[in-house]
Amino acid sequence: MASDKTARTTLLYIYVALMVFIWSTGYTLMFYAVYSGGFPAEWVPAARTTLPAIGITIYLYSRGLKLPSLKDKRWFWYGLMGFFGMTAPFFLQAKGNELGVESGMSSILVSGAMPLFTIILAHFFVKSEPLSWRKSIGFVIGFIGIIFLFLPEQISWDLIQNWNAQGIMLMVALSYALASIVAKRAPDTPASIGAAIMLITAAITAFIMAAPAGLPDTHVSKGVLIALLVLSICYTGLSDILYLKVIELSGPSMIAKINYIVPVFALVFGMIFLDEMFSWRSIAAMMIIITGLLIARIGEKSGNTS
Repeated sequence: MASDKTARTTLLYIYVALMVFIWSTGYTLMFYAVYSGGFPAEWVPAARTTLPAIGITIYLYSRGLKLPSLKDKRWFWYGLMGFFGMTAPFFLQAKGNELGVESGMSSILVSGAMPLFTIILAHFFVKSEPLSWRKSIGFVIGFIGIIFLFLPEQISWDLIQNWNAQGIMLMVALSYALASIVAKRAPDTPASIGAAIMLITAAITAFIMAAPAGLPDTHVSKGVLIALLVLSICYTGLSDILYLKVIELSGPSMIAKINYIVPVFALVFGMIFLDEMFSWRSIAAMMIIITGLLIARIGEKSGNTS
């Protein structure tokens, strides 16, 4: 019995380590592909969802399962999750990177603001998760950390030069928060079917969004193609499987803890692989945000901020 528990714990740590690595490097790869490699932001969602959508559909039918009728209400709910959880944030993050928001800063803004937005949205759309005084205090403290990121290194009341690009990253966080709220209201369905609907609808909406921009330049470097392939297979595909495995082994509260760690590694990877500058302002803001989130989560038995 003890050996089984040890094996489960070991497996959990392996899954957590893989998730932290994949989620952290996802910011690095995205910035490299879009800002350094010049891949158009409009085509990033399509590049990241097409292969996983095809792959999970093949997997579904190979297991003897099939997609529900298009009249089934699950297409609406999981389609919304696909749009808010993949198409929209993938595009917005790429656009923010295109405008110069570095990978480390992106991770802090997205990982920090998303659970803050979720706290507010859940109050209005999820009856079981009303605002409490702890959540309110945590939200205010976390939001102060977000504001801190919009001020220059030499603190003043002036905004940083690319404040509008960082604002786009906050829209990424809002989109993920909306996806989490939709997930709470969506009808129950097997995970593989729900994921298939999400990916298929995300891929379709991604191509619709990209079409007006015209086809991307065919002269894309091998490095960018590899980065997009890894993002597609690992970040969009494999991480979803690991996400479900972690919840299965430990519950959703572990996902919140992972979200606290991801920005730290994203900052480190950005400095190592992209020569991004170390910033005490970013570290201070991240600590303020995490403090706010920890206060907001006091007394919760479990919760999902991803």
